[in-house]
Amino acid sequence: MKRSKILGVGHFVPDHVVTNHDLSQLMETSHEWVVERTGIEERRHIVPGGGDTTATMGYKASLMALKNAGIRAENIDFIIFATLSPDYYFPGSGVQLQEMLSPDHTIGALDIRNQCSGFVYALSVADQFIRTGMYRRILVVGSEVHSAGLDMTTRGRNVSVIFGDGAGAVVVGVAEENGDASTDGNGILSTHLHSEGRHARELAVISPSTQHWISHILNENNPDDESYYPYMNGNFVFKHAITRFSEVIKEALEANGIQAGDLKLMIPHQANLRISQYIQQKIGLRDDQVYNNIMRYGNTTAASIPIALSEAVAEGRLQRGDLLMLAAFGSGFTWASALIRW
Repeated sequence: MKRSKILGVGHFVPDHVVTNHDLSQLMETSHEWVVERTGIEERRHIVPGGGDTTATMGYKASLMALKNAGIRAENIDFIIFATLSPDYYFPGSGVQLQEMLSPDHTIGALDIRNQCSGFVYALSVADQFIRTGMYRRILVVGSEVHSAGLDMTTRGRNVSVIFGDGAGAVVVGVAEENGDASTDGNGILSTHLHSEGRHARELAVISPSTQHWISHILNENNPDDESYYPYMNGNFVFKHAITRFSEVIKEALEANGIQAGDLKLMIPHQANLRISQYIQQKIGLRDDQVYNNIMRYGNTTAASIPIALSEAVAEGRLQRGDLLMLAAFGSGFTWASALIRW
């Protein structure tokens, strides 16, 4: 089989910075309260009517990734778009991205709905397509607009202070095409995917849905209905996250006969700085082996890992041959990891 590798990375975040102090004007919170619980100092929100959407941010991140890879949009064979916040209920954002990139290039577009694990799931799908020879260059995107769907009152503060908007993208291609001999071992070594649906409602947005559809919404018009806002059983999610993160990271290491100390860098999904720090300590990694940017962007769900990866590459944190671990846990529950030799 062919080996796949990441050929280029890119990201985009809105210009509008929302600090913890800004949020304290809308709800009962403070900078100290948010930092203590999450590690977040600020996040980015789109400006309503300003032109940024989940699809357009994914497009901007994709342009950066394509430029970084030295590849034109017409050379992409397939699109995989991960998001929980598409521009429309349907169709998904993947087809919008196809039209923005190259309207006459009618490649397939697949949408992934795995929330915080969405990017790693999408990367795994791209890896399998390339390994089997079906496609040679795939654009993998994670993009989210959370700000338009949050309860910006004291009632919703436990969730609303966490999330931000942004997008990240990578170009995945055949490793050998960039002059890499297959014996070099560079590229995506393995991916590992899991789910546990019995906990689906512990982190979810229940409405609108086919169980609470248009007629109900119009007839009820209930301002006290919280089902339209994200719900999170915080302590329950935290306890499961630290367990599943550790398990799926160890699974990837063991599958490839690698020790944690061999990793050059681990990029965890940016859910909560406390979770990342706990996992770092449990796995036994140094500070320089873990990349976190949640302080600046909050939790951007499917976009968090590719944004962090793009920034890490720009900062020179990864060199050829370095071992990179990506890991995520989120709603579903779903969790996943990918081990990559850069």
